[in-house]
Amino acid sequence: MSDRATYLTEGPRVGIRHFTHADSAEFTARTRESRDLHRPWLFPPSGDDTYRAYATVLIEDPTKAGFLVCERDSGAIGGFININNIVRGAFRCGALGYGAFAHAAGRGLLTEGLGLVTAYAFGALGLHRLEANIQPDNAASLALVRRAGFRLEGFSPDFLFIDGAWRDHERWARTADMADPEEG
Repeated sequence: MSDRATYLTEGPRVGIRHFTHADSAEFTARTRESRDLHRPWLFPPSGDDTYRAYATVLIEDPTKAGFLVCERDSGAIGGFININNIVRGAFRCGALGYGAFAHAAGRGLLTEGLGLVTAYAFGALGLHRLEANIQPDNAASLALVRRAGFRLEGFSPDFLFIDGAWRDHERWARTADMADPEEG
């Protein structure tokens, strides 16, 4: 495990931790290796300057919380899960954004990581609701939220501007009082 990896919580195969500026080289290399996996859904930073700006927002902005999903045995970054647009008060909600890196895709690491982030969000962060907005053709992302116990709540035409166009999205959500999928 990397000496900079201090996990907020751990599962059998992964731990989650916050982003640091020191993660730039590994994160951007993994982004470049994963370009074919991410397109056209996702555009994470692939250079040091863009990573620095991205990580700084996740580190400093109280309306965001960024988590790296790391393999416990090696400390390698397998993916990332961010909670954006965190609203406190009566709403206590955040919107998820996430991605696996190519070397980790299909191995269940992001599924385990999303379970850890969800528990952390409902526990330590005090949120009540997490939302995930997903393009209807993104089968891998839809499968991930289904496995994590999210429910489909609706459809939003022209919801987000991605890759030069307004894209339709399905709205998925999970609340703190919903049963954990592993508990049945």
